[in-house]
Amino acid sequence: PPLAGASPGALNPFDRRLKRKQKNWAALQAEPAKCDYLREEVGGRIADRVFDITRTFPLALDVGSGRGYIAQHLTKETVEKLIQVDIAENALKNAIESEIPTIRVVADEEFLPFKADTFDLVVSSLRYVFISFNRALCVCVLQIHQVLKPDGVFIGAMFGGDTLYELRCSLQLAELEREGGFSPHVSPFTAVADLGHLLSRAGFNTLTVDTDEIQVNYPGLFEVMEDLQGKYILCMGESNCSWNRKPLLHRETMLAAAAIYQEMYGNSNGSVPATFQIYYMIGWKYHESQTKPAQRGSATVSFGDLAKIEGLLKRGKK
Repeated sequence: PPLAGASPGALNPFDRRLKRKQKNWAALQAEPAKCDYLREEVGGRIADRVFDITRTFPLALDVGSGRGYIAQHLTKETVEKLIQVDIAENALKNAIESEIPTIRVVADEEFLPFKADTFDLVVSSLRYVFISFNRALCVCVLQIHQVLKPDGVFIGAMFGGDTLYELRCSLQLAELEREGGFSPHVSPFTAVADLGHLLSRAGFNTLTVDTDEIQVNYPGLFEVMEDLQGKYILCMGESNCSWNRKPLLHRETMLAAAAIYQEMYGNSNGSVPATFQIYYMIGWKYHESQTKPAQRGSATVSFGDLAKIEGLLKRGKK
């Protein structure tokens, strides 16, 4: 099918054709190991969550797999067969080999080309970096729920709303001062409060959403920008693709932003931090064998009694 979101719209703030070009370009860059360590770190943490589930998954799907940042941490004892899907064919051509038998498919994540109730496990690492809480993200989560088997599990990670807050704030303040207004230079991110509602509305239950932060220190703002363009953002294929993006920043605005960055967030040793907030989410597709919550009003102990436990334990010891 054609790429969803190929034209501007109120419910679709992203240029997905540009996104595909960015990811294809990023996959062809030399020495990918220098710019992939953030994705590999998050991929390893998702794999740890897969290992926490004491079962073997006959068939798994990696949505937005890129070069296979999750698969390299998994074992064939946990996942017997894996299908990797990505919008960029160059990313799949340069995928990291793993011990798991793997099939690679080029497809848009909004139109997964699989039948319903197919996979025992679906994973996704930082694929939704450029999708905020809008129609696109809702469609993607619904697609994942549809292709999962009953009692199947989805484990994913995406950038949180506080990602690169130091950079965004510095750029906005500098543009307001020097140009009288500002436009987005980093793609918007989802708020953690939205994720639980989104997964629940898609049909998932037994939900878990937790957050983590990875902080990287740089000599200054210009090094942050260079690293983002050359590593985390462009080489990850995740540069800003909003329809209202601004093509460039004036030199005076950049110098002002660098001074603001250093003044507001600078470390004592002269470096500046860049924060990446990561949301991890786990959701299960309903099956009648799953544990169900007790009926309302069936509790035999009040939460008010919990405060008395410590006193009862002390008396018991005496």
